Amino acid sequence: MTLKEKLDNNIRLTLEDGVALYDMDLLELGQYASKIREDRFDRKTYYNINRHINPTNICKDVCQFCAYSASRKNPQPYTLSHDEIMNTIEQSVKNGIKEVHIVSAHNPDTGLKWYLDIFKKIKERYPQLHVKALTAAEINFLSEQYDKTYEEIIDLMIQNGVDSMPGGGAEIFDETVRKRICGGKVTSNQWLQIHKIWHSHGKKSNATMLFGHIESRENRVDHMIRLRDLQDQTDGFNAFIPLVYQKENNFLKVTDFPTAQEILKTFAISRIMLDNIPNIKAYWVTSSIKLALLAQEFGANDLDGTIEKESINSAAGAKSANGMKQEEFINLIKNSGFEPIQRDSLYNEIK
Repeated sequence: MTLKEKLDNNIRLTLEDGVALYDMDLLELGQYASKIREDRFDRKTYYNINRHINPTNICKDVCQFCAYSASRKNPQPYTLSHDEIMNTIEQSVKNGIKEVHIVSAHNPDTGLKWYLDIFKKIKERYPQLHVKALTAAEINFLSEQYDKTYEEIIDLMIQNGVDSMPGGGAEIFDETVRKRICGGKVTSNQWLQIHKIWHSHGKKSNATMLFGHIESRENRVDHMIRLRDLQDQTDGFNAFIPLVYQKENNFLKVTDFPTAQEILKTFAISRIMLDNIPNIKAYWVTSSIKLALLAQEFGANDLDGTIEKESINSAAGAKSANGMKQEEFINLIKNSGFEPIQRDSLYNEIK
């Protein structure tokens, strides 16, 4: 059976099929991805009103692609106090946020209790807020530092108010590439194991893929298939988020940056390959808002949210430091021919 026959008959694609999709004409590929998207969501595009908080940039790891952690590329270390975090959230609640998204560096000095206490404080003062916090990379770091199992760390997270897990730390699952770009951090198998445990508690998470650096197309499709395999087992992933590598202020020295066509093809292929993960998110922070809006025609049905402030990707060149106002966000989606739908963190429609 040919690749197009498989596409026309909704037959699940193999690794080789996925790589071959990159050779298709961009617009033809987009039509296949867009049909899947519209069959499921029509012209709806989801967004949420959220606040990103990055509590510390002091990190024991030295990932080659990172411009955020305090190092010779970013010589300004910081750690927010609990009072600073709570004051920030207080202001954001006045702005109508529904979710607080807490992702940080691997700081050996803040400690497990420091994290658990701030989660508990947020949940006690603002029980209506959805707390999305701690990537699998952070959980692995805390597990090693405190000699606790993943299960024990996850139990503590849930007890102290964490509602869902972000998808960060996945980068690219191929271990040869991982060794080069983030050696010493959570392995691919550990990342998948942590999410599997999280899902076993009836909790949802997201999954990411960092692309556009030194990985191959085959590495990307392999990454998607590993996520698809876990989703077959757990049905725990809400969304897949292809993150476009940010090239400034880091050590990777990438010179062959992906074209807009390559980025849009990767969104389309994500939609086609990941037949069991419902939402494909064009995270405007890394793709730029213009390309994220275009990605709606290539399978993406979610643009993340207003964010308010973002430190990690903006340190590497993304234009996201101050987030985006809700009204502007809504108008951009409307003007691109789609219907903006506010959602909560678990993809229930709000309005």
